[in-house]
Amino acid sequence: MENNKLLAGFGRVNITPPMGIPISGYFVDRFAEGVLDELEIQALAVSDGENRAVIMVADLVGVKAAQLFRYRESVSKATGVPAEAVFIASTHTHTGPVVLESSIMEKNKEFAFYLETLESRFCDAARFALQDLRPAKMGYGIAQAPNIAFVRRFRMKDGKVRTNPGVGNPDILHPLGDVDERVNVLRFAREGGEDLVLVNFGVHPDTVGGSLISADYPRFVRETVENALPGTRCLFLNGAQGDVNHVNVNAKGGDKNGLVPMFDDCDRGYEHAKHMGRTIAGAVLQIFGKVNFVDVDAVRFGCSTCSIPSNMPKAEDLPQARVYAALHKAGKDSEIPYQGMELTTVVAESLRMLQLEHGPESFELPLSALAIGPAALIGIPGEPFTGIGRGLKDGSPYTITLPCCAANGYEGYFPMQDAYDEGGYEARSSRFAAGVAEKLIAGGLQLLGEVYQK
Repeated sequence: MENNKLLAGFGRVNITPPMGIPISGYFVDRFAEGVLDELEIQALAVSDGENRAVIMVADLVGVKAAQLFRYRESVSKATGVPAEAVFIASTHTHTGPVVLESSIMEKNKEFAFYLETLESRFCDAARFALQDLRPAKMGYGIAQAPNIAFVRRFRMKDGKVRTNPGVGNPDILHPLGDVDERVNVLRFAREGGEDLVLVNFGVHPDTVGGSLISADYPRFVRETVENALPGTRCLFLNGAQGDVNHVNVNAKGGDKNGLVPMFDDCDRGYEHAKHMGRTIAGAVLQIFGKVNFVDVDAVRFGCSTCSIPSNMPKAEDLPQARVYAALHKAGKDSEIPYQGMELTTVVAESLRMLQLEHGPESFELPLSALAIGPAALIGIPGEPFTGIGRGLKDGSPYTITLPCCAANGYEGYFPMQDAYDEGGYEARSSRFAAGVAEKLIAGGLQLLGEVYQK
């Protein structure tokens, strides 16, 4: 590999929070009562001998863009890596601490120190990875992880659209959309050091539930790969997962092993999280020894913003929204005439309407791209639908493109146009107007093209 200039390094730090901290992910309060498994930040540093970049992924539900901007600036100051080249993503686990700026954290200010702890931990992880830089060759491959990701939006027999209508619901007509079961793999074989593996696959990490801290299935992707391949370190970056999760509504027999029904019509279980991690890790093992090694002569990066109109409410919808929001705030969800995920949908929709009653009229969403030779990561600051991931993969100038959710920001759901036309939790709760997905695809492809031309 005469033109290969690649250096790669790895870092890992623990970010398990204190007990009692609010847990993220639902519209009911939860507080950490114990730890099933530790939360971590994984870091991959890359360099072409001139440019350096750091990719970090944290076991968190997501971090607001403004917050992450501060963290990236701190990492830059601590390491000398340009802030533009600091790529921070969250796995989107629903059994991690609240780190979004929210009313929950406002009511629990004794845990605000955790946000400052995170800032120093990101700096530590980046330092460790940069200190570990060694000559490496990069290979890429794509495998499949079947039957662990499922569309969660359905047309019902009454013509309505529901998100997560429940396992075995006889009123389901058909799913709306399909899943992308491709597992993207980047392998970094290093001289005198462990192999590093970066894995990218899109499905919600909402498999565990409850009030115990867990990194969910991404933990078991990493753990299984590292146990199966001694001397290997693994990072998992979640992909386009806004409309897919682990719930198989047609589950039969052994499909139900390790799962129990929960409050929102979703079956969850820690053992199922392990199953999902093993399945994705199995795809990695299929391709690990057969990746296509390529020269990496440059590490490139770039950022841009995409202007998105706001999903502001209609005036006639606000009175009902105020009623539902007030009942929810008073702990009287039982008086709202819905159950399960439909209850979650109307509560989330009502809160969105009140939040946006007076604007703003638009949002500026940050996009991030980081290219390692012929491979590129494209960061989307929230939860993109599968169609966004496909659009970015199909239109990218790179040989392999890894769409990453909750990257350099977490600002909510990004549904496709048809989801706004059809309804369902994601579109009804999204702060962004119809067209957001298509604008993000166009903006992401433009950014990838600009980085490609550098």
